[in-house]
Amino acid sequence: MGSAMAQHLLSDGWTVHVHDLDQSRCDALAALGATSHPGAAAAAASAKTCIVCVVTAEQACDVVFGAGGVGAAMALGSCVVLCPTMAPQEVHDIAERLRPLGIFCVDAPMSGGPARARDGSMSLMVACPDMVFERQRPLLQTLSSRLFRISERPGDGARTKLVNNLAAGINLVAAAEVLVMAGRMGLDATRTLQVIEQSSGQSWIGSERMRRAIAGDLAPRAHMSLLEKDTRLAVQAALAAGFQGPLGASARDVFAKASAAGLADADDAALLQWLQQSE
Repeated sequence: MGSAMAQHLLSDGWTVHVHDLDQSRCDALAALGATSHPGAAAAAASAKTCIVCVVTAEQACDVVFGAGGVGAAMALGSCVVLCPTMAPQEVHDIAERLRPLGIFCVDAPMSGGPARARDGSMSLMVACPDMVFERQRPLLQTLSSRLFRISERPGDGARTKLVNNLAAGINLVAAAEVLVMAGRMGLDATRTLQVIEQSSGQSWIGSERMRRAIAGDLAPRAHMSLLEKDTRLAVQAALAAGFQGPLGASARDVFAKASAAGLADADDAALLQWLQQSE
């Protein structure tokens, strides 16, 4: 996602400095006009805004506050945009740690996948003070044609993203379950999915993942471990708010079991084959 976002910014004429643990990604972006740096601090030193695009809160904290982190390198009044899916409290804590450094924080989890990040059509769920939002609006609108202004409270972007991703996880488990059910009833999976896609059971993630699973296309796009993490964080956030729904924990457990069975690094579309073998 980060590489795709950088590509889109470059295509729109933005000046982009990059750092990644995978040097080949930096080299590919440098070939497109980005300036590659050996560390996060060097990439952020001359930047007004630093976009952090990693997987976990631990990685985000390391990029921002660790040795060679961007927090010590950026100027007063600069801004860190947090794009990973994290627990709301983790986002809040990072924003509070940045405050004494004179650095603003934008809570901006993303959704849509690399293709949408590359063409600027992904979703961003943004929570930050109004003044910060207005300063960052041109950048955010370049990155996302689906820009959602959630609130002024860092952490609310994360809450919104977890709500969305729990719905995605539930829908994906449901799509895989009913196609396994259809197979056991002697129905053709492709025809069944075609009916679902044109009827009340349709969901975007169910259609996209199950089409690929039926075709045997399981090249990793979104690892199983991501929805394992996100559904776990979503259920935790629900419990913290005093709510326990009937489906969230079940979906969380499905992704946890599939990951524990060796599919953590597999594409989450592999859920179909795992359920077929498990039943």
